[in-house]
Amino acid sequence: MARLAQTAGLTDVQQEILSTVRDFVDKEILPVATELEHRDEYPQQIVDGLKELGLFGLMIPEEYGGLGESLLTYALCVEEIARGWMSVSGIINTHFIVAYMLKQHGTQEQKDHFLPRMAAGDIRGAFSMSEPGLGSDVSAITSKAVKDGEEYVLNGQKMWLTNGGTSSLVAVLVRSDEGHAEGTAPHKSMTTFLVEKEPGFGEVRPGLTIPGKIDKMGYKGVDTTELIMDGLRIPANRVLGGVTGRGFYQMMDGVEVGRVNVAARGCGVAQRAFELGVRYAQQRHTFGKPIAQHQAIQFKLAEMATKVEAAHAMMVNAARKKDSGERNDLEAGMAKYLASEYCKEVVEDAFRIHGGYGFSKEYEIERLYREAPMLLIGEGTAEIQKMIIGRRLLEEYRFQG
Repeated sequence: MARLAQTAGLTDVQQEILSTVRDFVDKEILPVATELEHRDEYPQQIVDGLKELGLFGLMIPEEYGGLGESLLTYALCVEEIARGWMSVSGIINTHFIVAYMLKQHGTQEQKDHFLPRMAAGDIRGAFSMSEPGLGSDVSAITSKAVKDGEEYVLNGQKMWLTNGGTSSLVAVLVRSDEGHAEGTAPHKSMTTFLVEKEPGFGEVRPGLTIPGKIDKMGYKGVDTTELIMDGLRIPANRVLGGVTGRGFYQMMDGVEVGRVNVAARGCGVAQRAFELGVRYAQQRHTFGKPIAQHQAIQFKLAEMATKVEAAHAMMVNAARKKDSGERNDLEAGMAKYLASEYCKEVVEDAFRIHGGYGFSKEYEIERLYREAPMLLIGEGTAEIQKMIIGRRLLEEYRFQG
C-alpha cells in the first residue's frame, strides 16, 4: 500500500506536512468517520483538530498568517484527508476556493480584512454559483444585484452550498447589469459578492436565509444547503476586486482550484477503497485459500492499483501546472474527469471483493460506495469536463489549412 500514489520531488517541509496530516487521518478521522457519517453529524472535533494543525491557512500567504504553501501541497493534504473521510475534505475545499479568490482577485482592503482570520480558521468560507434551475449552465444565473446608493440589493435563490450553514463568509455569483450595455454577454455581467453572515440556519442576517441541510445519499456530515436572498443589502466594498462584471472569470479561476481538489478527493477515496479491498482479499477464504490467491481477484487488484496510480499522477500534474502560473484548465479537467471516474470504478471493485458484506453498514466500503458518486458531479460533470478538454485540445492543435 505504501508504494501507491507516491509523489516525487517534494521538499522536506512538504513531506513533514503530509506525514503530520496522514497521522492525524489515521488517529483522528478513520476510527470515527463511519459512525459520524451514519449519524450525519458534523465532525466538529475533527475540524478543531485541522484548525490546530493550521490547515485552514495552508495556501494563504505568510504575510496574512498562513503557511504560504502550494496548490500541490494542498492537493496532497486533501488526498490524505479524503482517504479518511471525504466529507472532511469538502469542509476545507470551499474555504480554500474563497481564500484563493481573495488572494488572486481581492482588493487590498478585502485581503487585509478576511485572509488573516481565514488563515486562523476563525472565518470559514463557502462559495455559491449554482441555482435550482441552473445545472451546468452558469450563464443562466437569475439571481441579481441592483445598485442602490453605496449598496447593492441582492435577490435570488442559490443551491448546493457546501458549508452553507457552518460558514461565515460566502462568495456569491449573481447578475449585475449596472454599468453594462444592453446585450452584454451573460458572463460579462456577473459579479462576485463577499457576503458575511452568522453560522447557522434560518435567517442568518437580514435578507439572507439558510433554510437547512439537504438530506443526501452520501457526503454526509458536511452541511449542503440552499441560500435565499430577499432584499439582502451588501456594501459596494464587498464586490470582489472592487469592480463589477468580473465575477464569472473570478469564479472560473477558483473552480480550477476546486477541480484539482475534487481530483485529489477521488484519489484519496480510491486509495482507501484499494486498501480495504486488498486487506479483505487476504482475510476472506474460499475454496480453502484466501481469495487474494484467486487469479480473478489478483486481476481486479492489479486494475484497481493501476487506476489509483494514474489518477494520482494526473492530479499532481494539474496542481503543478497551476503552481507554475500557467493555464491549467485542460490538466485540471482531465484530472478531475479521470480521478472521479476511476474512483467510482475502484470503489465498486472493492465493493465486489467484499461480496455480500460490502452491502452491510458494518463495513467501511458501504460508506465509500455512497460517497464516490458525488465526485462524478462536483465541480462539473464528466460531460462538462469533456467539453472543456475538447475545446482546449482544438486550441492547442488548431489545424492551419
